[in-house]
Amino acid sequence: MSVKTKGAIRELPCFKISGLDRFSVSKIFDCGQCFRFNLVENSKHEVEYSGVAFGRFVSFAQDGDTLYIYNATKEDYEKVWKHFLSLDVDYAEIENNILSRSANVGLKNAVEFSRGIRILRQMKWEAVCSFIISQNNNIPRIKKIIESLAKRCGNKIELPEGAQGHLSPYCEYYSFPEPNAILDIGIEGLFELRTGFRAKYIYDAACLIDSEIINIELIDTLSTDDAIKYLCEVKGIGPKVASCALLFGFEKYDAFPIDVWIKKVISKYFDCENPDKFDSKSLGEYAGIAQQFLFYYERYGGYKSFN
Repeated sequence: MSVKTKGAIRELPCFKISGLDRFSVSKIFDCGQCFRFNLVENSKHEVEYSGVAFGRFVSFAQDGDTLYIYNATKEDYEKVWKHFLSLDVDYAEIENNILSRSANVGLKNAVEFSRGIRILRQMKWEAVCSFIISQNNNIPRIKKIIESLAKRCGNKIELPEGAQGHLSPYCEYYSFPEPNAILDIGIEGLFELRTGFRAKYIYDAACLIDSEIINIELIDTLSTDDAIKYLCEVKGIGPKVASCALLFGFEKYDAFPIDVWIKKVISKYFDCENPDKFDSKSLGEYAGIAQQFLFYYERYGGYKSFN
């Protein structure tokens, strides 16, 4: 993989990486793992998604095997975006590990169809809060609620000069709010943001984490099973929400969230009558990544291409 800092620099500072393997901007940002990035319409690139992460505006664009990170320098890449995008992980090795666990044809096809997905390393509190909001919700509405929450409680991000050509449909950008900022608006304020029954759950999570009754950094030291139990101490967090938060915010790659999509996948491809009793540990230390491959495969009808 070659890395360059010159050439193809447009309006914004841009860090360019060529020769990427198993990396797809479109799949990464459209597989349901994050909610603060949106497609940039009329981009000059094959695909581009922009949004907010770690309190700053950033845009990721791709042409073939070349990635462009707008509003970023080489130092930014090394300190933040390389880790965020999981470009420090060998996904060929992960795929081999997953496939070594099972001869299941559906799993093999899912890995092939979904190749390019990488699990983002998102901010921990943001992952917890976002997946509380995701309960019984669809992605467009989740995004709308999160943007409303950020606008109400976060800090406005001043867009750098030249950002205009890299904006997604949302033209205002805010940082994800800290727990104490959410506590300031209370449950009623959360209701006003159309969070519905989730308002009390978001408030409870913010309260417990702000007071360090739930120590969000301690979770890194726990096994995945213990971390799930720990997060389930928060009102409104069950195993599915906890597993999502752990997979997408805590690098617990064996966390295996089970929702209606995954229940369908388990029944369909693993001949399991009761999906709730499926042994995800049979898929090994990267079971959660396998889950994402299976989810994307089923959601986008990948199975049709193998018939």
